[in-house]
Amino acid sequence: MLRFHKYLLVFACLFFFSCQNEIDEQNYNDQTVTNASPLTSYLQRVAMVKTVQDNIIDGSSYCTIKLPYTVTVNNETIAINTTADYQKVIDNINAYTTDEDIVRISFPVSMVYYNYIEKLIPNQSDFDTLIDYWNLYPDLLSKINGLNIQYPISINIYNSYNQQASSVTITSDQAFFDFIKNLNASQYISLRYPVSIKDYNNQTKSITNNLEFENAIKYAIDNCSENNIVSLDFAETITKGPWKIAYFFKDSDKTSSYTGYEFAFKNDKTVVATKDGISTTGQWDYNVVNGAKAFKIYFNYSFLMLHKLDYSWVLFEFNNSVIRFRDESNGNYLYFEKIN
Repeated sequence: MLRFHKYLLVFACLFFFSCQNEIDEQNYNDQTVTNASPLTSYLQRVAMVKTVQDNIIDGSSYCTIKLPYTVTVNNETIAINTTADYQKVIDNINAYTTDEDIVRISFPVSMVYYNYIEKLIPNQSDFDTLIDYWNLYPDLLSKINGLNIQYPISINIYNSYNQQASSVTITSDQAFFDFIKNLNASQYISLRYPVSIKDYNNQTKSITNNLEFENAIKYAIDNCSENNIVSLDFAETITKGPWKIAYFFKDSDKTSSYTGYEFAFKNDKTVVATKDGISTTGQWDYNVVNGAKAFKIYFNYSFLMLHKLDYSWVLFEFNNSVIRFRDESNGNYLYFEKIN
């Protein structure tokens, strides 16, 4: 099983909801996650508002126009009452090659952000200002499309601060998003499996553990076209540094050990790690092996802290601002973040 974290708690509390006086610091359970676990952030992105379906109208993947509303395209008024009506806009735009194809929204409309916040937009000027704002953040990690959780789902919760156990039933994406947003560092959660999902082909699948859930999310990222709006070249992206380590988990969270390091990946496959004016050179490589996007990094053993990064990683996702690797067989993660 994928070990997200070896948390110091008696996991039986999550299932039997009995409090205890002392926590057994030797026990943990592979299915337990916290607000800092990779799977938790991926699940929250699955539960975000779907925003890409009306990009032809609003031009943003971080917000969507709340139904119903109307638009005018090439002098034709189109009522957008359901998501199926977006196709009418596309068909109108594609009908002729000599018209202007400008989509004009009938205001006011309500915009729904990816995090379920709503805002009334009274006119075109305010709308343009809003879209310009979101365009300032082109690499914000957005919703993961192509995977729909079938609710209700149940979650066991253990609070290590007060040693209280409880459970909650989640009935919607918004409730799941808010639940994860409000988790604190002392809360340990575990989904009650199995959990049913539908993929982007509308096929129902049963998920039985955390690793299966993360693999299903990875599959959606790679294969659902709605998650691949912008095509980037990995080698070109990683060589536009410098980068810092945003998260490094190898048996335990070791991120803090790399505070202050800057990494510059070169086109000649060397990587230079610099801290406090001292630079160390290693090597990196990237290739696709049996469909897996494999990444390797190597530093000489004499530089022990950097040598601990040496691993055969698999690329999970990336954009111009973040690069995320994992090793699913051992539950390890390496995240880089662009230094501005």
